[in-house]
Amino acid sequence: MTHLELFAGVGGFRTAMDHIQQDLGMANDIVGFSEIDSKATATYKANYDTTDEVEIGDIVTFIKDRNRFENLPNFNLLTGGFPCQTFSMMGSQAGFNEDRGQMFFRIMDIIQQYEPNFVLLENVKNLMNHDNKRTYRRIKEELEAEHYIVHEDIFNTNAFGLPQKRNRVIIFARKEEFGDFEFSFERVKNHFDKLDPDNLSIGIYDSVLDVLSPEVEGKYYLSERIKPTILSNGSGNFVSNSDIDQMVARPLTASMHKMHRACQDNYYSDLFIRSHGTERPSENMSKEDLANIAIRKLTPQEAFLLQGFPRDFALNAQKVGVANGSLYKQAGNAVSINTIYAVLHYLISNNILFE
Repeated sequence: MTHLELFAGVGGFRTAMDHIQQDLGMANDIVGFSEIDSKATATYKANYDTTDEVEIGDIVTFIKDRNRFENLPNFNLLTGGFPCQTFSMMGSQAGFNEDRGQMFFRIMDIIQQYEPNFVLLENVKNLMNHDNKRTYRRIKEELEAEHYIVHEDIFNTNAFGLPQKRNRVIIFARKEEFGDFEFSFERVKNHFDKLDPDNLSIGIYDSVLDVLSPEVEGKYYLSERIKPTILSNGSGNFVSNSDIDQMVARPLTASMHKMHRACQDNYYSDLFIRSHGTERPSENMSKEDLANIAIRKLTPQEAFLLQGFPRDFALNAQKVGVANGSLYKQAGNAVSINTIYAVLHYLISNNILFE
């Protein structure tokens, strides 16, 4: 499979395809990748051999350079996690009225030029309902105008062996008719559940306890000053249950390094980790008592594991100088490997996706 990865981030689609190559034998020949964030590109290149691949960089600048744009190697699979902040419930929801919202149309520029057989895209759940559903309707119409059959559904990362509650829309488009083919979360999940985990190269974790390390550096622990804020249920117009020690992590966010409350991000006590979950102090301790025990945030390595990346992924990036703040952002922005893997495995097994 010849593959162009747009808005690549740190290469989530690429990693999923690499696992597919290992497990099903379908080649993953990357012809090029686009990513505007230089730190994400550094992480990408620290983990993949990009020799002879086209490094697109800023996709807007690339498309304006007609010589470069018109001389990409041919490819039959286009993937992309195009910028989602402008559609997110956590963002301004400006949609297509913001520059980042316009990036979908740069995908369409490349599709119109190269007409790949398959397109696989990922975005936030709210894309489906944004602007009274007009945004997604426009996206689907744009793809259909190029003679693609388009399917979509919401997928939860936690259904595919990663202990993280993360709902994302997956869009799959193919040039040819599908016949009786159905694309849905339930269909993909049922297919995935029948696979033998021992024969899969992806990581499968029952809970966060399979990911969390019992020993980490002191810098990951919350200070005495910040703990009351992190544990607070909020005040005024914002009140929520700031609970720690979740067996299934809350959705990772690009801003997790900024340390919000425990109702938004993921924090864990030493008691919970070292007892392997038999002790959960938040069940019987007051907020004041919790503030007196050791509580920490995720490490970058753990954040990437919760997204399905290999254990050495963050370490490889750290070795080339990528700072932890950037790694947290990259993990929060990444696609979940197992979700994409499950979708690809389902498509290939049903002879919908082929070389």
